[in-house]
Amino acid sequence: MNSDPRKLPQVLYIADSDESRSLVRRLLAYHYVVLEAVNPLDGLGLAGETMPNLILLDNNLSHMTSSEAATRLRKMLPGTPIVVVSGDTTPGARERALAAGAVGFIPKPIDDDFEDLVTAYLHGRVDELEDAEGYLREYQQELATKIEDQTRQLTNTVERNKYLLQQNQRMFSMLERRHKLLETAARVGQMVTSILDLTDLLRHTVNIICSEFNFYYSGIFLVLEDRKWAGLRAGYALAGRKMLEANYKLPIDEKSMIGRSILTRQAQIALDVAGEPSRFKNPYLPDTRSEMALPLIVNSTSVGAVTVQSNELNAFNEEDIASLQAMADQIAIAINNANLMKDLESANAELLRTKTFEAIATATGEAIHWVGNKAAPIPGSVRRAREDIQYLLALAAQVKDSELDNASLAAAVQTVREEAQASGLDLEKILAEMSAMKPDRLQALVSVESLIEDLDIAENSARTILDIKEGLIGPARQRNDAPVSLREMITNTVESMGLPHGAVELTWAEDMPPAHVDARQVEQVFNNLIKNAWEALTNAETAEPRIFVDGRRSDGDFVLVSVRDNGPGIPKEIQEKIWVSFFTTKGGSGGTGLGLSAVMQIVNQHGGKIWLQSEAGKGATFFVRLPAEKLS
Repeated sequence: MNSDPRKLPQVLYIADSDESRSLVRRLLAYHYVVLEAVNPLDGLGLAGETMPNLILLDNNLSHMTSSEAATRLRKMLPGTPIVVVSGDTTPGARERALAAGAVGFIPKPIDDDFEDLVTAYLHGRVDELEDAEGYLREYQQELATKIEDQTRQLTNTVERNKYLLQQNQRMFSMLERRHKLLETAARVGQMVTSILDLTDLLRHTVNIICSEFNFYYSGIFLVLEDRKWAGLRAGYALAGRKMLEANYKLPIDEKSMIGRSILTRQAQIALDVAGEPSRFKNPYLPDTRSEMALPLIVNSTSVGAVTVQSNELNAFNEEDIASLQAMADQIAIAINNANLMKDLESANAELLRTKTFEAIATATGEAIHWVGNKAAPIPGSVRRAREDIQYLLALAAQVKDSELDNASLAAAVQTVREEAQASGLDLEKILAEMSAMKPDRLQALVSVESLIEDLDIAENSARTILDIKEGLIGPARQRNDAPVSLREMITNTVESMGLPHGAVELTWAEDMPPAHVDARQVEQVFNNLIKNAWEALTNAETAEPRIFVDGRRSDGDFVLVSVRDNGPGIPKEIQEKIWVSFFTTKGGSGGTGLGLSAVMQIVNQHGGKIWLQSEAGKGATFFVRLPAEKLS
């Protein structure tokens, strides 16, 4: 045996039987390199790549006979000997193999002389073929017949494939149409469900349907209250506008496609409206040739129907129903949402009216209560002051003119006597009453201190009433908006409040622009916030009371000012109540409960925002966001 495999002859064996290939490999492996292929096509490829010294060809092959394989291999490798290994024992098997181009024929079963035969064919042995021309003609006729059969099969296959291709193209076209309809229906559904106003929703829907699907006309009918008629609520283009102006409606019965779709809750199709008895002949739409009516169903109830119309015959098919009905279902949901929103808005409006009346009544009651409380001391104080003045006048009238060195004083005393008499005061009688009083009682009646105290009570009550009036009416005054430096305004406000030095720390960003506000009203905002913060610190007896004011730019178009204190904070349970008119935590210490209410009203009227952040024991911070002056 040659020790170098590269110098051994190569034998290619083409057979689809594992057992046959294994047997040949075992018999030849000692003196040859055995190449294997399991079918003729692989064998042809391997032969072209390796150029073997000998090709063994099994006659029992799939897809191709050994004779056909031999002919093709002979043409591809004319110098390579081909030997057919066959179990065919029929007469002429050997001759047919030789006529196809083989140099030899080895019958099966393979015996011990197989290797010797292979070696002989490899070294030039060629079996003789008697009557070669006859077998060659026979083989050629066989090939011609097979080629005709294959051509016929190929022709049939081509025709079948052509038919299948047409069917596939038709199916693809249908699927593409359905996909487009579903995609467009989804887009229409997405667009209409974002519109919550019913009138806008219906108008946009018919416009979108016609533009997206390229339909001739689309309209939406909704069931009227009597459920006997369906009224047109939206229609496309000029025809739609004319029908809306004419209050166009159709009876809900079998005589119209709209009525039938509502009754049956099923889509209706007319592929040729000229021959459709249930299709109402609409004079506004003379060019309609095909129509589909789609029910609008909400919670298993028909609320209306959509009509889509085309100016082409057979524009719709049964496949379109599923696609377009999906769109109609989305429209029905959108209509239901719009109706729910309308009902919700009506309920909210009614609730708002109710709450507004309650708030007005409450505020009016609170205002009357506050004014009544503050006005209550005034009549008593005035009455006591009037009595005190009468007693003092009675005493003053007893002064004799001779006792006054100044003529003007004497004249003034005389005027007192005359005006008292003219006003009906009997000073003599009053004086007599005073003379009958005990000394301590008389001393109390003519007390100047008591008179001044009563006047102070009346004055303070009147001022409180005026403060309430300012809190209620002030924010409603006509604004005079202009550029205002909040830094200068708040600095001046703090200085004018007389707070201890260092109690308020001011911090300002360099790029903070002026605010565009009414200076007087916004000054009231920060005056109230700083005043409230200081009172909270003082009432809580904070050890080192401090207020921190910080100003900066916010979002480009706004300025943000925060007022923070280091006091006890505002309890969470009253943080919402502090903005309500007349709510106060100061009890009887003088608070009107209008400060923060007025502050919020002023800020909101300026298009700004105010909010609170507070935690127990960590102070309170009020944030005020106001519009900035726009730089040109």
